[in-house]
Amino acid sequence: MNETGTTHTLVVEEGKAGQRVDLFIGEALGLSRAKLKKLFDAGAVKVGGRAAKKGLLVAVGQRITVVVPEERREVVPEPEAPLTVLHTDEALVFVDKPAGKPSHPLQPGETGTVANALVARHPECAEASEDEREGGLCHRLDIETSGVMVAARTREAWSAVREAFGGREVDKRYWALVTGPLADEGEIDLPLRHHPRHPDRVEPALDGGEGAREASSEFQVLGRAGEYSLVEVRIHTGVLHQVRAHLAAVGAPIVGDTLYGGREQPGLARFFLHAKALGVTHPVTKQQVRVESPLPLELLEVLKSHQIPLPPGEGRGEGIRPPG
Repeated sequence: MNETGTTHTLVVEEGKAGQRVDLFIGEALGLSRAKLKKLFDAGAVKVGGRAAKKGLLVAVGQRITVVVPEERREVVPEPEAPLTVLHTDEALVFVDKPAGKPSHPLQPGETGTVANALVARHPECAEASEDEREGGLCHRLDIETSGVMVAARTREAWSAVREAFGGREVDKRYWALVTGPLADEGEIDLPLRHHPRHPDRVEPALDGGEGAREASSEFQVLGRAGEYSLVEVRIHTGVLHQVRAHLAAVGAPIVGDTLYGGREQPGLARFFLHAKALGVTHPVTKQQVRVESPLPLELLEVLKSHQIPLPPGEGRGEGIRPPG
């Protein structure tokens, strides 16, 4: 075994004598059964300097060493995975995320994310972000949200863009199809917090109590047909599910977003939310960069089915405006 990782030395106290060594280690280090099995199989647990079996009973005063290997944090490159690049330069890469694909891995060795495809084309991105699993990405999108994302190619660029996101200096615009009464334009300043009984969603925090995060959005209706409205939402903050929760809170939930009360759309296996445009100050040139993503075909078909006209200049393959 290649013993690289963190070495823990445990001494058996009187109250633990007679306990199985695997249970003793599990309690002491907070390790799962699966993790413990891997450690014993790899010979990473030693009692008195000799590899131990998990059924061994420990005795008072025994010294037990456990080498817990470091988990691989780097992104696994996927050269064959599709990736649409909207714009690239010496510091940044703007990509078009499809719905159904996570932004980056959460577990070591995980594949099938935007970051996997990104680092296969731009290996330097893996070194740009503090967490290599992010593959240089400066932000996230929900799995079912499509649209433009930005990644950095250097640590300096990543730090600058991340600071811009944190400082509300990034122009983030989303397009959503909603149902329900909605004014032509408006602002939504409504704090949000994790739902206490449903950790996968957020809820309005009207009292601004514990866990509440400031959330600010503004919207403008781009087109209407009956109960349906195509709306552009600009968010000034970056709270989880902000666009979805804010629109639902004002009585206009996103089509297909059943988690927040949205109406189902036959034939659409996602909700109608698209990250349409990102504008950011370039970390090198200090000029404004604005990159747009065209609406995916499945969303264009939904608009067509409801006879909602597209804004001028929008269509498949149009509306992408990288800097010249």
